[in-house]
Amino acid sequence: MTPVVAKRSTLLALYRGATSLAGPVAGLILRRRAAGGKEDPARLHERLGAPQRPRPPGALIWVHAASVGESVSVLPLVRAILEERSDAHVMVTTGTVTSARLMANQLPSRAFHQFVPVDLASSVDGFLSHWRPDLALWVESELWPNMILETSRRGIAMALVSARLSDGSFKTWGRAPAAASQLLNAFQVILPQDVDVRDRLKSLGAHNLGEVSNLKLWAEPLSADPAALDALQAQIGTRPLWLAASTHEGEELLAARLHRSLAHDISGLLTLIVPRHPKRGDDIATALRQEGFALARRSQGEPIGPQTALYLADTLGEMGLFYRVAPVVLMGKTLIGQGGQNPLEPARLGAAILSGPHIGNFDAVFMMLAKAKGAEILPDSTQVEVALRRLLGDPAAARAMGGRAQAVAGDPRPLLQTMEALRPMLRSLPLDARP
Repeated sequence: MTPVVAKRSTLLALYRGATSLAGPVAGLILRRRAAGGKEDPARLHERLGAPQRPRPPGALIWVHAASVGESVSVLPLVRAILEERSDAHVMVTTGTVTSARLMANQLPSRAFHQFVPVDLASSVDGFLSHWRPDLALWVESELWPNMILETSRRGIAMALVSARLSDGSFKTWGRAPAAASQLLNAFQVILPQDVDVRDRLKSLGAHNLGEVSNLKLWAEPLSADPAALDALQAQIGTRPLWLAASTHEGEELLAARLHRSLAHDISGLLTLIVPRHPKRGDDIATALRQEGFALARRSQGEPIGPQTALYLADTLGEMGLFYRVAPVVLMGKTLIGQGGQNPLEPARLGAAILSGPHIGNFDAVFMMLAKAKGAEILPDSTQVEVALRRLLGDPAAARAMGGRAQAVAGDPRPLLQTMEALRPMLRSLPLDARP
């Protein structure tokens, strides 16, 4: 497919002008972010479009995945691309420190990580001039206007895979339809995550829409350090437990109160709480201890003891560890009206999934899991308590529910469909080596 020529957007022209004016302060902002741990100070040059790593010879395929979830989901695709093109290299860009660390450990041979440049004309130009990618694959929903338009202007083929568009983003783009159309039609092919996303993209003027394909349905399970897993399981022993995952402000106290109610009837109950933002650990611990709960904090090296009621896992990069020990997981951000967190990560490891009613960010995935009876979408915390009581009281039922969730999360078809759509683009890449 070829990109559709869309009407030029005045808004995008204004955006380009405004970001050009922002250039002088970009370095200052990045240094401040680095001081706060949100950037890698040793790699700020990458964010400013001045990479130091040399370009590898031969065809270079660039894959952009915004953060941890997207980058994990794209790992099987990276491997499949490298199998398809044994002469090529793959560069994966992300924008977060955590995802960079993850990619450093998990990318295969002939693949490497770089930070995506900030969306300034000078940074984008430096990035593209240095790397000269032959194909660009964008994952999910992070669409940077300067980067997309300049990549297209240089004649670099682009595809948007596992495309996602939340209700909020759809409404925002709906107020700028010319801008949305111009950006979306820069792609030769767009593979939406689900039918609803496809319909939203089509209403925004997107052409070149391909098969529905959600790569997160075929991502690899989150990893866990075997020694850390053994140590955690030894501390837990045979105690019944459940996990409140990726919680946001207010949900930790809600989980603690659910624990208090359940613990009257479930002897030895342990509740694991993993906040979405571990830096909130101090505030969470203070609030829960003021409520009288016996609490252990992982970030402080506090072990789970016989009297520990709540285990606050306020660390980064260990979700695979906690999902492996929890037979039942309540997804965060689903009880407080903010749209939910990704349920596929615990499902992939065989956990039974519970959620509140607010699942807008991942509604199609939640509905798939619920249809397979691997998840329950509940109207409020009272019904969450009922479900927890039932599943914790019947471990066999929890295991069966987790198995159904795992079957949904291990479907290989999205990867196969994505590769089928990309194969003509991959086979058209040059074979000759580039300096």
